[in-house]
Amino acid sequence: MSASDPLVLGFDTSAAHCAAALLSGDRLIAARAEEMGRGQAERLLPMLEEMLVEAGVGWSDLDALGVGTGPGNFTGLRIAVAAARGLALSLGIPAIGVSGFDVIHAATLEPHVAVIPGPRGRLYARRPGEAADLVDTAEAEVQGLPLAGLPEPAALAEAVARLASARRGEDAPPPAPLYIRPPDAAPAREAPPVILDDA
Repeated sequence: MSASDPLVLGFDTSAAHCAAALLSGDRLIAARAEEMGRGQAERLLPMLEEMLVEAGVGWSDLDALGVGTGPGNFTGLRIAVAAARGLALSLGIPAIGVSGFDVIHAATLEPHVAVIPGPRGRLYARRPGEAADLVDTAEAEVQGLPLAGLPEPAALAEAVARLASARRGEDAPPPAPLYIRPPDAAPAREAPPVILDDA
């Protein structure tokens, strides 16, 4: 590992996994992924710490963070983005958001529709240069282009780190979750309780 090579840590919790990768320049130092339906909030930072320790580096050695911004699981996206923003603030380094669509488009040279699993068997879909939408599989396929999806989680984290490394120095806003549609959660419909006057 050269001292002049930027050290970039990328991570993603956009689906049922915790995934992370550490790059030194163009060289992959470490990558790991753990499948999990719950517990990402408790596992993410310990996993990142373990990777850094195994690589023989500390938090202060990092030059940038890359974080997967989705689309994906509502809670998972918030966990990763909040961690990235907090770490970036405390370490004084940039946190760079990378969407799943960015990863797919960067890896797929021929014309395609980028697709990411969505709720209830539907797909988040986007053609290069167009807006994304939540569609049925048939709607994605009818566009007449091959469907291209995300790599497995460890490779996804590596791609997030690589794209973040390439964007270092760009003036970008802090990372934020990419929501294609509002979350399914709705406010309670019950009427508020009546407050009785003592008088």
